[in-house]
Parts: sequence; structure tokens; C-alpha cells
Amino acid sequence: MKILAIEKEVPGVKDEDFTPLKAEAAKAWELYQPGMVRELYFRADWPGAVLVLECTAVEEARGVLNSLPLVRERLVDFDIVPLVPYPGFARLFAETA
Repeated sequence: MKILAIEKEVPGVKDEDFTPLKAEAAKAWELYQPGMVRELYFRADWPGAVLVLECTAVEEARGVLNSLPLVRERLVDFDIVPLVPYPGFARLFAETA
């Protein structure tokens, strides 16, 4: 299952609180190698990350995100959005029997 994880602000966290960034990048790289994190972006409109994960369920995605140092330190959090394939093309263009 594809999961969209959108970083959100944690109230009270200041810019100077973000010190373990190398550890965060190392963990993201570790999760990227086996394909749990499939894509990783920064937003153009706000200084936050957006991840596309491949997990069996939302609970697994939450566990993957909780393994990130910045999440463990409660400096960032994520909204988790489970995704399903778009069925519209099949409804419009599939041949009927």
C-alpha cells in the first residue's frame, strides 16, 4: 500500500532545536534502500518533507516514521494518508462483457 506522509509542525519547536539532521538523513537513507521510503521531497511552499512510503498498512507506516530521529525527538510529526489506485479509467474505458 502506498502511504503519503506529510510533515506537520509541532507546536513550540524552534529552528535551533533541529540539531540531529545528519542522523535523520542517515535513517531516511536506511529506509530508502529496501523500498519502505519510495520517494522523498521537500515542499516548495513550506519547509517540510513529504514522503511516499510502501507499507502493508497505516500502522506499519507510523512505525517507519516513528523510527526517524526527528519524530522520536518530537521535533516533527506527519499526517499519514493511505492511497489507493485511481479507478476512474477502468470505469470509463474498460470494455463491458
